[in-house]
Amino acid sequence: MKYDPNIHKRRSIRLKGYDYSQPGAYFVTICINQGLLLLGKIKNGQLYLSEAGQMVHKVWNEIPIMYPGVETDAFVIMPNHIHGIIVLTENSNPPRSNFHTDNQSNHTEIAPMEKSMALGDVVHRFKSLTTTKYRYGVQDKNWPPFVKRLWQRNYYEVIVRNRHSLNKIREYINNNPLAWEQESEHWEQYHPQPDFF
Repeated sequence: MKYDPNIHKRRSIRLKGYDYSQPGAYFVTICINQGLLLLGKIKNGQLYLSEAGQMVHKVWNEIPIMYPGVETDAFVIMPNHIHGIIVLTENSNPPRSNFHTDNQSNHTEIAPMEKSMALGDVVHRFKSLTTTKYRYGVQDKNWPPFVKRLWQRNYYEVIVRNRHSLNKIREYINNNPLAWEQESEHWEQYHPQPDFF
């Protein structure tokens, strides 16, 4: 069916009127398109990352290096999604970036831009870079291919309001592999509404 803007309206899941570039902590969930189990497996509550999962983990850990003014906190990779906390700090002029890849070395270089980053900028760059690297994995290392796109469109986010919330979210992230086996059929358990925290 052809796209019809009167029928196929994409609902925004961001908080209306909220400035997502202001300093603060944000709990994000980003899901693999079509729920494919590409990032690893969980057995007896233990997470075993695939090569692709290891790549995603490395890119996440490099976010604070690539983007001044952006820090990361608790993080977990699940077989078909990730949970993590992104922290935007007071640094008012971190570089945005354009990705370009040197085909000979497969290294991605960051070209700085002027405007400060919002949460959506960080998530977009994370998804873009991991998708590029995943494509190389499919081409060079026989990783399982994805369908159309690696990540689902958009992402889920919860604004972390206070220290109590932050601690609950950290606990939730750390316990996610155990919950995966116990209640894997309950989507709400993995993607709670903001008032959960």
